Amino acid sequence: MKKSACFCLGIALLLAACAINPVTGKRELSLISEQQEIELGKETDAEIGQEYGYYSDPELNRYVDSVGQSMIPYTHRPKLIYHFAVLDTPVVNAFAAPGGYVYVTRGILALMGSESELAAVLGHEIGHVNARHTVRQMSTQILVQAGLAVGSALNETFAKVAGVAGLGAQLLFLKFSRDDERQADGLGLQYARAVHYNTGEMVTFFSALERYGDLSGGSSLPGFLSTHPLTSERIQNVKSMLTEDDVAPPVKREPYLARIDGLVFGDDPRQGFVENGTFYHPGMRFRFSVPAGWKVQNAPARVTMASDKGDAAVIFQAEKTDESLPAYAQKKAGAIEGRKPVSEQPGTISGMAALHQTYDIVKEGQDTLRARFSFIRRGDQIFTFTSLSKAVDFNRFDATFQSAVSSFSGLSDPSYLNRRPQTIQVLKADGRLSLKDYFAKNNAKKETWSYLAIMNGMKDADAVPEPSRLLKLVR
Repeated sequence: MKKSACFCLGIALLLAACAINPVTGKRELSLISEQQEIELGKETDAEIGQEYGYYSDPELNRYVDSVGQSMIPYTHRPKLIYHFAVLDTPVVNAFAAPGGYVYVTRGILALMGSESELAAVLGHEIGHVNARHTVRQMSTQILVQAGLAVGSALNETFAKVAGVAGLGAQLLFLKFSRDDERQADGLGLQYARAVHYNTGEMVTFFSALERYGDLSGGSSLPGFLSTHPLTSERIQNVKSMLTEDDVAPPVKREPYLARIDGLVFGDDPRQGFVENGTFYHPGMRFRFSVPAGWKVQNAPARVTMASDKGDAAVIFQAEKTDESLPAYAQKKAGAIEGRKPVSEQPGTISGMAALHQTYDIVKEGQDTLRARFSFIRRGDQIFTFTSLSKAVDFNRFDATFQSAVSSFSGLSDPSYLNRRPQTIQVLKADGRLSLKDYFAKNNAKKETWSYLAIMNGMKDADAVPEPSRLLKLVR
């Protein structure tokens, strides 16, 4: 059992306890002490780093951290050690884990237009930490179901074979209540105001987000609107909390845009991409076929391909190891409870040594699942394909499973190896050209023009920016 699951189950055995909320000063349900909260945050942070990856720009990460840290002395929990990080994903989101861990994605940084917007969003997330919103939700759920690790048999088995830790990942999907969101908005304004940021920029950001919508797509990470419900009433509530003094400070647009100049925009093909039914990974130099009509989720730790109905999946992972294929296979199988061997077959795939092991996974009261692990040795790495479905459906999907696995091969074509991501480029407007003129000159796809206009705080692509206004273009 994972450490996090044991942690939750252990706490669930305790009697309901109360603690003083740092923000309200009132007693409320809390089964998790501050030290336990910090330990949970550390564990969650490790899981998030493995699952989604950090953006590899030390200067940008230091900048985000400096903005966040500037507000800490004015919070309700100033002695807590806070950590701020940028995640390497195009999904638009910001969130906080227990114990002072705050994250923004490069996708949300691309949408923002000023340092004051960044401060407002970070302040909002700090507010969730200070008011212990996640801890309170967890305490309630512990009483209801003795832990967070619940789900279908397929999801539970997926989590184990893919090495996905249950609790940390699920924390990212918790939705805050309207009251929690309003309180975090107020706290974010309070903290940003204390450092003399233009807190009116929270409205600017919310308005852009409302126009943009939640386009997280097929990503395994939810978008901002999924976890932070946004309503017109909420925007009006923020406006009602603002004063003339709040909108007087400079928004600090220029220094912010200078920091995100060169930021990777959208999917980064160097981390893998799908084209014409094939998944390519230039960095690791491999390729394999994607079953027709299946959805693909690409994360640093794994690639997941799932049928349209979600009743079958193929999970791809890679790991450096000196272990032999049989020893490695035995270790992986050992993590699966209720397994019953079905077959084992050595072989080769694209000239590389391979080992296929099939198990039935039996759990009382649940449908029997079948999983085939296909281990492939290439150099100092072992690549693993896990083909998974209900046992009664496995034969129906088997041809699809085998086609995907057998297609694995090395990648040497320069046209795929040399793919580069799009990046944000900042330039000054001349006062004559419209946004669409700039977009067309920079070969931006026409379907992205509306979103790019929102990114630039403009009504639409026909708008003509004033002279010397800094613009975010994508090249």
